[in-house]
Amino acid sequence: MLTKRIIPCLDVKNGRTVKGVNFVELRDAGDPVALAKIYAEEGADELVFLDITATVEKRKTLAALVKKVAEQVNIPFTVGGGISSREDVETMLYTGADKVSINSAAVNRPELIEELAANYGSQCIVVAIDTRFVNGRHVVHTHGGRYPTEVETFAWAKEVQERGAGEILLTSMDHDGTKKGFAHTLTAQLSDALTIPIIASGGAGTMEHFMDVFTFGKADAALAASIFHYKEIPVPQLKAYLQQHQIPVRIVA
Repeated sequence: MLTKRIIPCLDVKNGRTVKGVNFVELRDAGDPVALAKIYAEEGADELVFLDITATVEKRKTLAALVKKVAEQVNIPFTVGGGISSREDVETMLYTGADKVSINSAAVNRPELIEELAANYGSQCIVVAIDTRFVNGRHVVHTHGGRYPTEVETFAWAKEVQERGAGEILLTSMDHDGTKKGFAHTLTAQLSDALTIPIIASGGAGTMEHFMDVFTFGKADAALAASIFHYKEIPVPQLKAYLQQHQIPVRIVA
């Protein structure tokens, strides 16, 4: 059985790690370089770096900062924010990223997924889906969650897979930062409908929430931010808990 992955997320704004609730009310959470080093040493399975204002500010991801983070980690490292072309992907891979995460650019031009997958391999391409429940529908949002689209989440997830994405980073905006648990039903429905891995994001607050998203939610990986940044749940403690509850995880000796 494949092990379930625990993934800390560095949401970066102005060179600092930040975290909010429902994508707003951001507060400082520390130096991304220092946090990355800690997470790699603690046994996190992967690390995600999201430049959360790159798209809305119409600029590229902070390559110099990405390079500094990459130098501190020896685990798979995904970078997202403002990535919209092959040139952007090449820059991120050159600075040390293993995978890239695309969102707004893919929604605006879905063919981008196919182009990137063809050039760099599906394993390199993560499509992030920021979704909110609006008027009875799960709707995709872009530009760091600022803009709702007419795109329905389930249809988009299926298209993303068909176009060659290697995995999906699914963030429930309704759950984000609430610490009330992941969107289990939504995650499970996508996991059942798709064959590529689903990374669940949004709502982690307790170790039980992780167990639930791996069992009820059928997620392949779980991503969280504030509970790790503010030392509420250390990665080693979380993994020991999951192992005790028969969830397969990678344990660092």
